[in-house]
Amino acid sequence: MAKKKLRVFIAFDGSNFYHRLKELKVKNQLEFNFAGFTKFLVGKDKLITARYYVGVIRTKKSNSKSQELFRNQIKLFGYLTRQNIKIDRGYILKTDGGYHEKGVDVKIAIDILIGAYENLYDKVILVSSDTDLLPAINKAVELGKTVQYIGFSHHPSLALVKHAKPAKLLTKDDLLPFIN
Repeated sequence: MAKKKLRVFIAFDGSNFYHRLKELKVKNQLEFNFAGFTKFLVGKDKLITARYYVGVIRTKKSNSKSQELFRNQIKLFGYLTRQNIKIDRGYILKTDGGYHEKGVDVKIAIDILIGAYENLYDKVILVSSDTDLLPAINKAVELGKTVQYIGFSHHPSLALVKHAKPAKLLTKDDLLPFIN
């Protein structure tokens, strides 16, 4: 008898993913094949949705850097949309210590929990190393869902390796097929 295909939800922590790619010398996410990568992650299972969670850049008329960052983010959103990746927006808050993304982790956690409680997926593939998501991960697992952690070998989250099973730590070689 054929193995039942799992319904898969992929959650990309956009800022986290961007920084891990940048550390691997991938300078522009527009060079990354998200559609191919999601197919690689899902394998023979069925993709229900892939979502990219990110804080939205605000522009200031007098700040050309913010306008450039905003234009680049809009290009990225179009690029992701063309690859069937849905975008969930948080916001960016400026404080004395710099800029901080707000609302993104909460959106990921809520989507993990709603999906688990409403039986919208069988498996979450979490592309994030953010340990703030552990309570949502643990609850989803308690509800019978599989939560797979996709991290990066050069910057793993040991807590997520421990709590999300299976865990897969990618190397730059693993990502090369998806870099245009």
